Amino acid sequence: MLKDHAARLTGFAGSCLIALGGLGAGALPVGIPFFAGLKHVRIGLFAVYGGLMLLLLAWWWLGRLSAAGDTRAMWRTAALWAAPLLVAPPMFSRDVYSYLAQGLMLGEGMDVYQAGPSALGGFFAEQVPTIWQHTPSPYGPVFLLTAQLVTAPIAGHLLTGVVAMRLLAVGGLALLAYVLPTLATSAGVPPHKALWLAVLNPLVLIHFVGGAHNDALMVGLLAAGLAAAVRNRPLVATLLIVAAGLIKAPAVLGLVAVAVIWASRIDGRLPRLRASAAVGATAAAATAVLTQIAGTGYGWIAALDTPISPQNLSLTSVLGRWTAGLLREDGVGEVFALNLWRWLGVLATLVVAGLVWACLDRLGPLYGLGLVLIALVAFGPALRPWYLIWGLVPLAAAAGHRWVRRALAAVCGVMTLVVLPDGFAVDGGELLLATLGGLAGCAAFLAVRLAAAPAADRLVPARAAR
Repeated sequence: MLKDHAARLTGFAGSCLIALGGLGAGALPVGIPFFAGLKHVRIGLFAVYGGLMLLLLAWWWLGRLSAAGDTRAMWRTAALWAAPLLVAPPMFSRDVYSYLAQGLMLGEGMDVYQAGPSALGGFFAEQVPTIWQHTPSPYGPVFLLTAQLVTAPIAGHLLTGVVAMRLLAVGGLALLAYVLPTLATSAGVPPHKALWLAVLNPLVLIHFVGGAHNDALMVGLLAAGLAAAVRNRPLVATLLIVAAGLIKAPAVLGLVAVAVIWASRIDGRLPRLRASAAVGATAAAATAVLTQIAGTGYGWIAALDTPISPQNLSLTSVLGRWTAGLLREDGVGEVFALNLWRWLGVLATLVVAGLVWACLDRLGPLYGLGLVLIALVAFGPALRPWYLIWGLVPLAAAAGHRWVRRALAAVCGVMTLVVLPDGFAVDGGELLLATLGGLAGCAAFLAVRLAAAPAADRLVPARAAR
């Protein structure tokens, strides 16, 4: 029990350091003198990476403790670790500023599927990175309606809007934490293990809470829909997953899992094809209704091919640039190489989906969905660390093999460290400071472990004597 407390407090200390470091090196708003005075990138970067290492190592430590199997204790720990990030500035991405700009654009009658934040102009548009100034929104009508509702009452107060968007993301994370035990139980996985991997995970906390990403709401609704499906409520499940897909499109893959679960729950009397048709018809009707309510039209369909940043580090983009460089191509030749590799990525994703479908009876719908979502991220045209969470959630609920869970945890640990707190690319000096901060965090963690272990050992004989 003492080690549990030490692990939880160590993670809390790590979150506090991340939040404090964010005041100097986070994705701070521009044009506000107060935040300009706080900006000390070197000190902030050192503190953030020290905190990240403390949080990661505390997460690993807690996962190894047998006494960490209490679901309620996991919920309390998630709340404890997330609390400092709630009051931090936006971190690891500036996407929250894009959300607010798009909400304001809708409020002014603009079509966010035709124009980027530059059309809005002014203080809010200035917060959006240059690369996304002219980019139409890639988000669905449910999220855009939510963004419009959030921005309507803030009256130009940027910080109020950031807080509202963060609370929305936290709501998605809370929904995920609430329904995940249901999914894990249905797949025979201990709920506390699923919560440890998919909710307490530092990758989840820093991007869903610190970054206020709309992926949190998408993943929460997706998990809630899957939980409704395993509770034999296919209509509710379909509606929830449609709502998730109208935030970000990849969530619609969950509809396949709903159809498979529905067909399997009625003793084979409803073949998968009929279940799929029923789910598809319900989803189409719900999509039409939700799009009509949002009032955004169907521009979100064309927005699915929103341009990808040219220096994206996805596998297909890297291979495309490497091929163009090898062939000494530029201009049209480079575009051709990039497009070729991206289509090969689509093919690879379809191959994985086909293999999963062929083995679906052995894998199960949750495991299969997780694998396809991971393939979509791995072979897709855009890669962001938090995209990994799309597939992580169903896999955390369904993957019973220890090696799978360890592999997922290791990948999450690496991806936690690859994005700077301001959301921009790293240079040599920043890499050195981040490394030194991480080493300092490791040293602090080792000191805590050495202090906690002897104290716990001294308490063991006393308990045995009683």
